[in-house]
Amino acid sequence: MNQDRNQDQLHPFIFEQSAVRGNCVQLDQSLSTALEHQTLPPVLKKAIGEFTAASVLLTATLKMQGKLILQLQSQGALQLLVVECTSGLNIRATAKVSGELHGDHLTAWLKQGQLVITLMPEEGEPYQGIVPLEGDSIASMLENYMLRSQQIDTRLWLASDGERASGLLLQKLPQQQESDLDCWNRVQHLAGTVTDQELLNLDTVTLLQRLFVEEDVRLFSGRDVQAFCSCSQTSVTNMLQMLGMAEVRSIIEEQGSVQIQCDFCNKHYVVDEQEALALFDEDDDHEVTH
Repeated sequence: MNQDRNQDQLHPFIFEQSAVRGNCVQLDQSLSTALEHQTLPPVLKKAIGEFTAASVLLTATLKMQGKLILQLQSQGALQLLVVECTSGLNIRATAKVSGELHGDHLTAWLKQGQLVITLMPEEGEPYQGIVPLEGDSIASMLENYMLRSQQIDTRLWLASDGERASGLLLQKLPQQQESDLDCWNRVQHLAGTVTDQELLNLDTVTLLQRLFVEEDVRLFSGRDVQAFCSCSQTSVTNMLQMLGMAEVRSIIEEQGSVQIQCDFCNKHYVVDEQEALALFDEDDDHEVTH
């Protein structure tokens, strides 16, 4: 592997005199750390790697402060694949599987699936888009979503070996002045020649030079990507308050305490009876018991 590879970084770039922009991302330690506490088959780690790389590429195109959540939901063996990426490029990911994952391709695990993209800005209302799964890869599914829901021409190339992941994104920005009108057609054709090995092993400068040797590309400084789980005692408390006194009381009567395991980082939270009931005021208690 090329030791000069830009590990755990995202690099934005633009094609001069055109309305085309791009992002290139490489994930190494960040992906390993995000998945280190989860027992997942290697073939599923590969899919999660691609999905995680895509989440970083898409998050970097947004102007909002907050987080992007990508979800694949289905009635098949792969019931849920979810990745979160914050505007600061902190990532976490997990998956839920029912039974065995047969074959080595994502589409074999999906049945009656849908793609859910949620934007959660720090200020303002969340936005959620839900579309049926169209395409035979994570890249094509997301490309279809962006074209249908956002009306933005987007191309994605993703690669993962389960331990590392990389990705390349190109977007044609609407309503932007450009003098190179053929640029979009030209550069997406050139990018289509990229191999998984090139994505995984070449540093960003070498990769862009190899793909776009004749193009006028301006590369911007890299941004670090890291794994970070946002679970906390506070988020557990908030969840219990949303459940309500009656539900929390029934859990305690059955189990003696409330125990919650984070799906992402596997951290274990225990809330005993006294702590749990202290979350609700006495008026709530009277409403439940009378």
